[in-house]
Amino acid sequence: MFLCTHCDAQSLKWSGRCVTCGQWGTVLDEGSVPQQKTAKSKGTTSRPATTLNLSSATTAIVERQSTNISELDRVLGGGLVPGSVTLLAGEPGIGKSTLVAQLAASFNTPTQSSPPPTPPINGGREISEPSGLPPFMGGKRGASYYASGEESEGQVRLRFVRLGLDPAHVVFSNATETGSIIAAAEAMKPSIVIVDSIQTMMTDGVESFPGTPTAVRAATSELISYAKASNVPVLIIGQVTKDGIVAGPKTLEHLVDTVLTLEGDATSAYRLLRASKNRFGSVEDVGVFAMTEKGMVPVENPSAMFLKERVDGPGSVVTCIMEGNRPFLVEIQALIDKSFFPNPVRRTSGYDVGRLQMLLAILSKRAGVRLYDQDVYVNVVGGLKLDEPSADLAVAAAILSAIDNVTFPAKTIVIGELGLGGEVRSVAFSERRRKEAERLGFATILDPKSIKTVSELRAKMK
Repeated sequence: MFLCTHCDAQSLKWSGRCVTCGQWGTVLDEGSVPQQKTAKSKGTTSRPATTLNLSSATTAIVERQSTNISELDRVLGGGLVPGSVTLLAGEPGIGKSTLVAQLAASFNTPTQSSPPPTPPINGGREISEPSGLPPFMGGKRGASYYASGEESEGQVRLRFVRLGLDPAHVVFSNATETGSIIAAAEAMKPSIVIVDSIQTMMTDGVESFPGTPTAVRAATSELISYAKASNVPVLIIGQVTKDGIVAGPKTLEHLVDTVLTLEGDATSAYRLLRASKNRFGSVEDVGVFAMTEKGMVPVENPSAMFLKERVDGPGSVVTCIMEGNRPFLVEIQALIDKSFFPNPVRRTSGYDVGRLQMLLAILSKRAGVRLYDQDVYVNVVGGLKLDEPSADLAVAAAILSAIDNVTFPAKTIVIGELGLGGEVRSVAFSERRRKEAERLGFATILDPKSIKTVSELRAKMK
């Protein structure tokens, strides 16, 4: 085994240059790598670490700073924590830059000693800076600092104009070297530092191309050190791979304090913001946004939004799903049509095809529904993706409603999981789902308390 003395990367064969960090002449046989001398071999004695009982430990009260975006504050647990580092990831075109622009325009709180704000961009040219700060700093204390390695100042300015945002307190730079960004931030003392994106950043002393695991790890480490030392929150935008995971080493997600993911169908107007990691709060809250011409608009009442255009008819059923610890009422639609092919069509939007085929087998075997010569289409309205079994009974009810051409009673909601024996099983957070349904005026709730089998469901619908 060969080991790189610069980055500790291991390889099975020797090479003149380390493929991980790019250093020359650092790859040596593991047996010939000089081992560090221990404190005992040097003749010194290490001092024991100071210990204490956790019951007597003091805890600090974390004061969050609101982002002035209600759904973002909900996911963060009340706002950004000073000195924290947040990673925001999502598919291209999902709305990351739009959300960040709104954050930059609304987050900053200039101090009273700040000079009068002046636009940081003037036709793409530098403007006069009274304090000799780097380009685009403008000498404004407390402004939001936006560093982009992907877009020019003109592109970012156009986005602010399109969204109707005031960029007066947003300063900008095209720097891609983290040392330059940190030096500028230390000089201007911003209220927040935004880096777009971490895959375009480089670090002095690390001879690796931007986007490589070594470069991403080094750039993130420097930004974290700055955030902790200055107590300024840092938000990093991360790219994703074709598999939908954050590009770069997995250590990137371990290094930062919070990992946010923006999800949604590009053809839908709704976006979901989730926290897969949050050192300062819960990861159970989910934020809902509507993508409009004026940016990402927080949706305070998602259930009413998803159902506002619903029309009662055959194949339409309402269910309640849980996104984190937040209940949503959504509409599930089913369409059944005569198949003219040997293999009937099974198509879904927002629902797992494999689970649909299982439900069709249950309906055929346990409820006597003939579906082998029928095309089945299932759609979750609003662009949401259902991945919990609590929607099983609602999907089955929508299929039965469509095949029998029966309209479900108004203000009826269906909740429950289906077993292979056709039995209806209970689901988690049932009481919370019930309260959400009652809040929106749904008087009848079909759940495991009122429906025991799928055949009983079909009999009740007739």
